[in-house]
Amino acid sequence: MARNLKAFLYPPLLLSLSCLGLASLAQAQTNEPVMSGRTLTLTEAKRVAFERNWDLLAARSSIDAATAQHLIAKEFPNPVVFVSTSKINTDANPNRTLAGNSLWHRSYDTVFAVNQLVEIGGKRSSRQASAQAGIAGARARFYDARRLLEQGVAKAYIAALLAGDNVQILKQSAQSLRREAEIAGTRFKAGDISDSDKKRIEINAERFESDAQAAEVAANSARIAVEVLMGSENPKGDWTPGDLLDQLAGQPAADNILKASAARPDLLAAEADLRKAGAELKLQKALRVPDPTFLLQYEHQPPDQPNTIGLGVSFPLPLWNLNKGAIKAAQAAQAQASFQIAKIRSQIVSDITIAEHTYRDASQRQQRYQSQIRPKSRQVREAVTFAYEKGGASLVDLLTAERDDNDVRLATAQALADSANAATDLAAAQNSLSPSELTFRQ
Repeated sequence: MARNLKAFLYPPLLLSLSCLGLASLAQAQTNEPVMSGRTLTLTEAKRVAFERNWDLLAARSSIDAATAQHLIAKEFPNPVVFVSTSKINTDANPNRTLAGNSLWHRSYDTVFAVNQLVEIGGKRSSRQASAQAGIAGARARFYDARRLLEQGVAKAYIAALLAGDNVQILKQSAQSLRREAEIAGTRFKAGDISDSDKKRIEINAERFESDAQAAEVAANSARIAVEVLMGSENPKGDWTPGDLLDQLAGQPAADNILKASAARPDLLAAEADLRKAGAELKLQKALRVPDPTFLLQYEHQPPDQPNTIGLGVSFPLPLWNLNKGAIKAAQAAQAQASFQIAKIRSQIVSDITIAEHTYRDASQRQQRYQSQIRPKSRQVREAVTFAYEKGGASLVDLLTAERDDNDVRLATAQALADSANAATDLAAAQNSLSPSELTFRQ
């Protein structure tokens, strides 16, 4: 009996373990975050996006490319080795000498030479300075991409929260009217109201339910947008937000505020571009100086003076090409980089000023809705509903109060979302790091 039980249990158990192992292996291979049915906070969404977002990964690979260019700039030119054998006579042993008839003792003219190009005029140092500025620029662009990604994830998450709140508000309004429809049914049987009044209540409830269904589709689309920013390869939107709009509609984090010796990453990238352009200009000017190529030669040709050496140097004569075109192009690139810095500085001031005004207005509007408008609207709806149930208010008053309160609740949720978005924009506008922080971090 025990043996039969083992035979019955072991195959399914082994199959289950195998399936679990394959699922784990597939999950490890794709590194796909498991989203189905889980609760996702904004902090977790940002963390996953920083690890998997495709644009951020591309910006990270740009750092590797810039580092590779720096390695190239540090490398010396390779020497050129030249080996040749000439004066080989095809007659019978005509190259024989008194020393013998071996290959080394024949009167062949064998030459071994080494050529080495030497860069002068500061070309190598300028090339390295340009590459170093390229690394700093790539790192700054990575952090700027991270800044914009953090802003994008936060705003997409807030949109998902707002869409979800809209669904709940519309469902609550529909439920409230459904309850009124039940009461209206009782009053209709008692002859207190007409059939048309009862149907109007039901129609309005159905409209709210239809709006709730449309809002559910919008909410799912908003959640999918968050997953796309997180780098999900199979976004479905089947997750639940773990934060509330009230929690996100607050003051931007203090560590994002501009520091005295810091700048926004896009400005640091522009400054690195200016340094790179300056180094490129120095390099193009240095290219006017000819680079010498030194020659060391050993020649073997028996029998007379069979072993000799030679020294030489060669360099191009700067007669026709003085590299004027490349210098002019480098000067133009340097001027453009300088103009770009001025533009970005102006843009940063504009971004911060607009974000501060927007946040101040959104915060005041949010507080007004939460502390004044929303409570009054709820009181009016409750009073009209109570009066209608007691026969002291008309159907028009009931539907108007219900519709107005629904609009106010939607507007309150929108005000919370606007405040949260404004806080996100202000934090992004004030985001900064010091030049010493331009080191690659995971």
